[in-house]
Amino acid sequence: MPIATPEVYAEMLDRAKANEFAYPAINVTSSETLNAALRGFAEAESDGIIQISTGGAEFASGTKVKDMVTGAVALAEFAHVVAAKYPVNIALHTDHCPKDKLDGYVRPLIAISQERVDKGGNPLFQSHMWDGSAVPLEENLQIASELLDLSAKAKIVLEIEVGVVGGEEDGVDNEINDKLYTTPEDYLKTVDALGAGEKGRYLLAATFGNVHGVYKPGNVKLRPEILKQGQDVAAEKLGLPAGSKPFDLVFHGGSGSLLEEIHEAVSYGVIKMNIDTDTQYAFTRPIAAHMFSNYDGVLKIDGEVGNKKTYDPRSYLKAAEQAMAARIAQACEHLKSSGRMIAG
Repeated sequence: MPIATPEVYAEMLDRAKANEFAYPAINVTSSETLNAALRGFAEAESDGIIQISTGGAEFASGTKVKDMVTGAVALAEFAHVVAAKYPVNIALHTDHCPKDKLDGYVRPLIAISQERVDKGGNPLFQSHMWDGSAVPLEENLQIASELLDLSAKAKIVLEIEVGVVGGEEDGVDNEINDKLYTTPEDYLKTVDALGAGEKGRYLLAATFGNVHGVYKPGNVKLRPEILKQGQDVAAEKLGLPAGSKPFDLVFHGGSGSLLEEIHEAVSYGVIKMNIDTDTQYAFTRPIAAHMFSNYDGVLKIDGEVGNKKTYDPRSYLKAAEQAMAARIAQACEHLKSSGRMIAG
């Protein structure tokens, strides 16, 4: 399938909400990790989301170039070519973008998609994230409103964050405190500023104790009921029936979460869950095993010549791709998106 059109992406999100499942959103930094994501979704027979952070995009452009837009465009164009060989629908997304990087990342990418749409094509990316968690809520929503207008014109979905995800990711380090929990007032102000879809579709990364990074199961203190509370107050404000879920919710910082917590969050309207830490480890683990097992082949020890077959990057990157793909397939099982691809 080609990369999802705006219409197909909308169908993906609607299907997830209606059937109480979520898509894993997999961070990639290279063609190798992107191939792993495609393979994982295909093996799980799940549509999915592939995303690129500011740091991942800069890395993808090369250590000499170090340009976020160049790296993001290169990976997106690669995805548009390779994803067409897979039977699943894939949406492309950009992850956390703070205020100081908007002009160097999200705004130029929206402009590129607008040019494509103006010529009768589809946007390059299907959604972008504005992470305003580090600025006051009023400023966060003011910027979100501006970006939502630009995104809607370019047929793109906007993701915003209201509340703070703790821990560290891509150099952004947030304290673990009461800001980890989005309040009812935060939800209501979001509806006031952005509407309920009539101004453009948006995803809401509300926070309920989420923390980026590596934690053992049970160490992250989540309160998924915060999500239900937000849906309830928004539904009441909008005059919707009790039990409605007006927000399309996103789950950040899920590493170490208990499966029952994940399922509870999905039942409250989470349709996208970011996964990065676990897939990074899955990719790196077989590379480490290869190096330890073949140390005398990958190193030219005591004047020897080594073993080309073992230091050929393909020998260990193939294993890394397969291991990461398997972890992604497991995520699809956990989020109940397995076997639910639109094409199926």
